[in-house]
Amino acid sequence: MAALGIGAFIVALILVIVIHEAAHFGVARAFDIKVTEFFVGFGPKLWSKMRGETEVGFKAIPAGGYVKIAGMNPFETTPPEDVPRTFGAKPIWQRSLVIVAGPLTHFVLAFLCFAIWLAFVGQPESRGARIALVDATLNGVPSPASVGGLEEGDIVLAVGDIEAPTTDDLRQYTTAHVGDPIPFTIRRDGETVEVTMTPKLDVIEGEELGRIGVQVEPLRIVRVTEGPVGSVTGGVELVGENLVGTVQGVARIFGPEGLGRLVDLVFTDEQREAGDPASVVGVGRVAGSLASDDRFGDLLFLFALVNVFVGFLNLLPLPPFDGGHLAILAIEKVRGRPVDLRKVIPVSAAVAAFFVIFTVAVVYVDIVKPPV
Repeated sequence: MAALGIGAFIVALILVIVIHEAAHFGVARAFDIKVTEFFVGFGPKLWSKMRGETEVGFKAIPAGGYVKIAGMNPFETTPPEDVPRTFGAKPIWQRSLVIVAGPLTHFVLAFLCFAIWLAFVGQPESRGARIALVDATLNGVPSPASVGGLEEGDIVLAVGDIEAPTTDDLRQYTTAHVGDPIPFTIRRDGETVEVTMTPKLDVIEGEELGRIGVQVEPLRIVRVTEGPVGSVTGGVELVGENLVGTVQGVARIFGPEGLGRLVDLVFTDEQREAGDPASVVGVGRVAGSLASDDRFGDLLFLFALVNVFVGFLNLLPLPPFDGGHLAILAIEKVRGRPVDLRKVIPVSAAVAAFFVIFTVAVVYVDIVKPPV
């Protein structure tokens, strides 16, 4: 099953590349811009065929793909008859649409995957709560739970006026009632027990919470699906939420602290943590794990997350990313004259080299220090 999940993930990634490049190709052709090549992969050519004036095919290294648009390579000579159909000959708004079409496909795919996931798989929600561990003390004194006689395995039937509370319900209710005696209804060995406990204020990772000194786990997990409207609105919301998370994650990972963390992971015995970056190897491993657990539907969610990340990464205003091309067009618009793309080549090479090194480092970490 794991191999099936990994295989499905790889096929999906290749499909994403094809869709991304097809969007560039389609918009370019719509504006009568000549496209000479459309390939999936890099390196030695495996197979190709002429489709009109465009050579399409596959190359040996399936690490991406590209379309070759006439006029985008500053070192290529364009036949005079093709000059009106080159990229640079078109208005800036048309060139911008050609560029943005690729990254836009990732957000569209993410939305579709989220919406389908919400409609047919559903978000996991906890129902009820079970006591997993009782802390003997809380901030150096006996915990309310230990004083109240709670035991591991107890099931919380109610807290205050909330019946069958979830783990989130318990956290919110105890935090809202710090210092107030609140009733708990507990089921233990088939019997119902009434206990009154007073939550104490505690600080966990900088967040103030009301606690009674227990660790809880969901009693059971159910899937809650959405109707057509809820799936659409929920899909849009999930794209937005995960885009915000991606922006924050990219800023952290590529900041001084994040890069230093990666150096430590590569060159020291530092162990992986949940927030560390993952490569296609690590994400593929997650896909395999989901398949092994018969959670094939959640591959849609994973695929959507990957698309949000790739879409945002493509929009970074750095050449050779699509966002870099958009930045160049913006500079051209402000200056009122074309940018000499030959001067951009060294910047593109430096950015590409950095991301190649970064990717190799993360792949290495994924292989030698897989997440626990």
